[in-house]
Amino acid sequence: QVQLVESGGGLVQAGGSLRLSCVASGRTFSTYAMGWFRQAPGKERAFVAADSGSAAYIDYADSVKGRFTISRDNAKNTVYLQMKSLQIEETAIYYCAADNAFFGGSSRYQDVDYWGKGTLVTGSS
Repeated sequence: QVQLVESGGGLVQAGGSLRLSCVASGRTFSTYAMGWFRQAPGKERAFVAADSGSAAYIDYADSVKGRFTISRDNAKNTVYLQMKSLQIEETAIYYCAADNAFFGGSSRYQDVDYWGKGTLVTGSS
């Protein structure tokens, strides 16, 4: 069982930056694929970024490539999402996710096993 706790959400001006953090419980953090999804109002939860862990493979949604960076610190059981040039339409609840198997842009959120409760990111003009 893995428990995930996100932090770092908040209000950010359009074009601004924000870093989200997710701390995971468990002793085998480095072997888990970790990532982020987001869910905007009235929309389905959508993939943002993922890091495979030991296999060192990273995937991003096309819409965030070049602006968002996922990273992880296995010693701290923490995965980060650095977001730059945030757009107002990226207002959403951002969820941390984990799974024994790698997930990426072609994955359905329903196939990912573990979820945090989410942190709200609100873009403003």
